[in-house]
Amino acid sequence: MTHTPIRIAVLGCTGSIGCQTLDVIEQLPGRFAVQSLAAGRNTKLLAEQITKFRPRYVYGEARSPDADAAATAVGAVWTSMEDMALADDVDVVLVGTAGAAGLMPTLKALEIGRPVAIANKEVLVMAGHLVRRAMLAGGGELRPVDSEHSAIWQCLWGEEQHEIRRILLTASGGAFRDFDEGQLAAVTPEQALNHPTWKMGAKITVDSASLMNKGMETIEAIWLFGVPMERVEVVLHRESIVHSLVEFSDGSVKAQLGVPDMRLPIQCALAYPERMPTPPSPVLNLGAIGTLHFGEPDLGRFPCLRLAMESGERGGTYPAVMAAADEVAVLRFIEGKIGFLDIPVIIEATLEKHDGTADPNLETVIAADEWAREKAEALIAGRAS
Repeated sequence: MTHTPIRIAVLGCTGSIGCQTLDVIEQLPGRFAVQSLAAGRNTKLLAEQITKFRPRYVYGEARSPDADAAATAVGAVWTSMEDMALADDVDVVLVGTAGAAGLMPTLKALEIGRPVAIANKEVLVMAGHLVRRAMLAGGGELRPVDSEHSAIWQCLWGEEQHEIRRILLTASGGAFRDFDEGQLAAVTPEQALNHPTWKMGAKITVDSASLMNKGMETIEAIWLFGVPMERVEVVLHRESIVHSLVEFSDGSVKAQLGVPDMRLPIQCALAYPERMPTPPSPVLNLGAIGTLHFGEPDLGRFPCLRLAMESGERGGTYPAVMAAADEVAVLRFIEGKIGFLDIPVIIEATLEKHDGTADPNLETVIAADEWAREKAEALIAGRAS
């Protein structure tokens, strides 16, 4: 059977999600076409990807002779990520960039009714209200790439949004799920950078250890699925086999299970509504696993989860301030300038000093982000003096 290839714009192509996306595309020849590649500063890898995937459009935060030569050789045009999102010959935009750089391409694509496979946490945490507004106004579609949100999304296929009673996000508990407060106080950056299930970047690995990452995922969920924060809960599940659950108004619960493998949610987001045969991957064997464990998170030991959920409930500029303060605090922790338990202290102190705006525009969100970074840095400097 002949298929028309789905044309993909991969924003953040040299990052972890971008590379895994290209791996999925490569494993399914003829099903996808890489139309656009947008990278950060890894020009060597970008040049290799241009040569292999032969995109029509390319972007790099930095450019090099190698990348220029590769683009020229395949006839690719250098352009912006916004123009990639708007190009007529793109079917799905995968946003795998880190930070605020992914916001404008996301908004532009949604405003013209284009599906966005979203893997950028900051976009939804900082400006989820703007993203959802653009989606509803333009008729676009958000397809989550994160494993937990993809699980929820899959549980909602064929269901009515108003029938959702609760969303249950599962969390492995991070690297320190069994630590007491004394052990948490002595945590080193090296310990925090060892996640029990996933191999990720330094920032998100520390956020997973503090459960801040899971807190941010609750904020993402309210914008992805249109539910208030009081209907979103976190459940500890150390095996990471049940990726998340949805409870409906009649009391029935759907769950999505699988061996942890980011290729599945990426493939779901690119191919929806079709399920394509997956390349060989680990098969889920529940008999061999034997027992699955679930529990409630201890908000006293992991206050970052509480702070994130409270910020999401308050809305407005508070999530942006929370996320910015966390980014500063995590960086200083990795540098050894503050302790692990200082991270939530800095975040909470920054939030307490913030005078929020209820329905901020993009400029106000960016200003709140900048204010929070400066305030968090000042608080850290004050503790050191």
